[in-house]
Amino acid sequence: MQIRILGSSAGGGFPQWNCNCRNCAAARAGAPGFRPRTQSSLAVSRDGRDWVLLNASPDLGAQLVQNPALAARADGPARNSPIKAVILTNGDVDHVAGLLTLREAQPFAVYGAQRVLDVLARNALFDVLAPERVERRVLAIETPTKLAGGGVDLGLTVEAFPVEGKIALYLEDAAAGPNFGTQIGDTLGLRISDPATGDEFFYVPGCAKIDETLARRLRGAKLAFFDGTLWHDDEMIEQGLLGKTGARMGHVNMSGPEGSIASFAPLGVARKVYIHINNSNPVLNEFSPERKAAEAAGWEIGYDGMELSL
Repeated sequence: MQIRILGSSAGGGFPQWNCNCRNCAAARAGAPGFRPRTQSSLAVSRDGRDWVLLNASPDLGAQLVQNPALAARADGPARNSPIKAVILTNGDVDHVAGLLTLREAQPFAVYGAQRVLDVLARNALFDVLAPERVERRVLAIETPTKLAGGGVDLGLTVEAFPVEGKIALYLEDAAAGPNFGTQIGDTLGLRISDPATGDEFFYVPGCAKIDETLARRLRGAKLAFFDGTLWHDDEMIEQGLLGKTGARMGHVNMSGPEGSIASFAPLGVARKVYIHINNSNPVLNEFSPERKAAEAAGWEIGYDGMELSL
């Protein structure tokens, strides 16, 4: 399998358009050690010819320009694309808005939990993805599904599984109680596998807690891409950016006794890559002590254009 990180940042990108935090100011000034990033998305292919996107960020158009393997083929017809499917892990704006970039009458399949597909169905804007060309397929939970789209068998399977998280911000219902109406299917992790080789990896761009069920699932994995939104729970409050903790936003921290660094330590995951990194996170500074601590614990900090293979 070939895997490319199209975007490694959380919502808003890095630097974020309206943010003057230390990180964004440094990135905007071109300071060494602050690599700009677009919003979170991955691309996966078994053969390097046909691809599936894991989430479709608002920055997808620019990401496709930066990744020629995902461009229309010069030897193809007037309209063509190697993108055959998109899998959505939740209904967050930074994971679904990029679908609108793929609106030019091109056949492909969109996979998502029923809850997420219902969100798309209620918003007429997404009807630009004509249903006779763009199939919307319900992603079964904890059941391997063969991936196909645009008339092509992608040779890969996906197994979606629920993780601790929160309903998308714009769908929150304060009257529904402390979980704001969150239900199973609002936040998913993915296991992508190649049945022919047995290779597989995990993609969990949003997660509020690494519980025992998730820990068992990840144990001994070859590769995992995981939620790297915040270093610690109060960092956005401390920096005057937002009056919400990481927990309130549905994201586990990197640091701390229940953070992802500590939680992954006993799991024996061979390769661990942080993605969906918020602009406030000090690991975006390549010279910071937090960056050094994460790397010393065996983590890689994902970046746009990073390529991996299994």
